[in-house]
Amino acid sequence: MREVGLRPGPAPSRRRSRLFSSPLLAASAVAHGAGAAALVASPESAPLIASILVANHAVIATAGMFPRSGWLGPNITRLEADATDTTIALTFDDGPDPAVTPQVLDLLDEAGQKATFFCIGRRAQEHPDLIADMRARGHGVENHTFHHRNGFALGGPGRMAVEVARAQDAIEASGGGRPTFFRAPAGIQNPWLHDVLADAGLRLVSWTRRGYDTVTHDASRVAARLIGHGLSAGDILLLHDGASLSARAEPRTVVLDALPRVLEEMARRGLTSESLHVAMGTTTRTQATGFSPPLV
Repeated sequence: MREVGLRPGPAPSRRRSRLFSSPLLAASAVAHGAGAAALVASPESAPLIASILVANHAVIATAGMFPRSGWLGPNITRLEADATDTTIALTFDDGPDPAVTPQVLDLLDEAGQKATFFCIGRRAQEHPDLIADMRARGHGVENHTFHHRNGFALGGPGRMAVEVARAQDAIEASGGGRPTFFRAPAGIQNPWLHDVLADAGLRLVSWTRRGYDTVTHDASRVAARLIGHGLSAGDILLLHDGASLSARAEPRTVVLDALPRVLEEMARRGLTSESLHVAMGTTTRTQATGFSPPLV
């Protein structure tokens, strides 16, 4: 029997200055320091220094736009799996949704699979019964900010910290436990995100494969993106328990048509989905792609 509510070990220590959390940010800090020194020594070099620093900021901004990038700090994109492992991680964003989430939970139950739900704090507050149901059925409940604002990554560290902290509190108060993992809205990062997460005791998780079920109305295409082209142990899959309408005549979200196909293929390949707090805490170790190149 799977254990419910297990969490990984101690949260990261709460240290304030983590400027060197990635080589890119460390190099950026060095570039700024060197630029300041060069400007004092040679004021006429100001245009050159400015152009170098502008280019540096452009690289940082670009790195943050790639959800699976580890250039701005540690970013878990998959579980670490050995040759005999069969574990993957199904994850769902943007819930809970009273019209969709219960049906997703039922589909998972029927297939005997566990998942992780990255929940919006505001929605957790509105639907604590769904949060409690997720936990009762053995799934993980994690942090996806409080409001899920599109401009989340455009904010400064203070504003981001409030969004993260409010979601932590809302999810915990709704019966979801204290989240350990975080997924950014649309996966977009900025240089302050990893400091904010470390202070909150959270680790950033993106994905290995995504279905694009919020933009594609065809469930077969959504499922194919998740189960085709080498689906294997260790993969983290992304769907949404509240997405765009499918191409069917009756109103129905894509995930409800795509998920059964994914679950059927998983069974055919002998793959099992675990919640992240179990898979990363007791079942397998994690592979945190701290400094991988940007990948979509």
